[in-house]
Amino acid sequence: LHLVALNLPFSGDMRADFQCFQQAQLAGLTSTYRAFLSSHLQDLATVVRKTDRYNLPIVNLKGEILFNNWESVFNGDGGQFNIHIPIYSFDGRNIMTDPSWPQKVIWHGSTANGIRLVSNYCEAWHTADMGAMGQASPLKTGKLLDQKVYSCSNQFIVLCIENSLVS
Repeated sequence: LHLVALNLPFSGDMRADFQCFQQAQLAGLTSTYRAFLSSHLQDLATVVRKTDRYNLPIVNLKGEILFNNWESVFNGDGGQFNIHIPIYSFDGRNIMTDPSWPQKVIWHGSTANGIRLVSNYCEAWHTADMGAMGQASPLKTGKLLDQKVYSCSNQFIVLCIENSLVS
């Protein structure tokens, strides 16, 4: 399953699932992509289909392995990954080095186990209000689910996960 970033950073007010769907389509990817975010409807840990959570690796756009499987992202270590394996945007840029994302931080709105944090997910990703808070992770920590709180006015990286394999 591919883990890919949206082509631009976003504040806490985003239509992330739609953006993931649209950018995947424009990139010629045929699978369904969902935002790597907890929402008011779903915890991040359950975004990928149950049948695909254990047996498929999580890879970047070039097929390099980031995680052994979806479940391993949520084993409690904060989604530790090898920072030397790049994460790419839908248009093929390395988010770790490209200046389009000046702040190397990803939104997630979740606990380290992928459960939604209703107090820290920018009002279900519907506000960029400076007073509202969102849970996010600085990528330099090597973790996708580090537990840092930021104002929803920040423009951060949004990741998308291929939520079911199309063969």
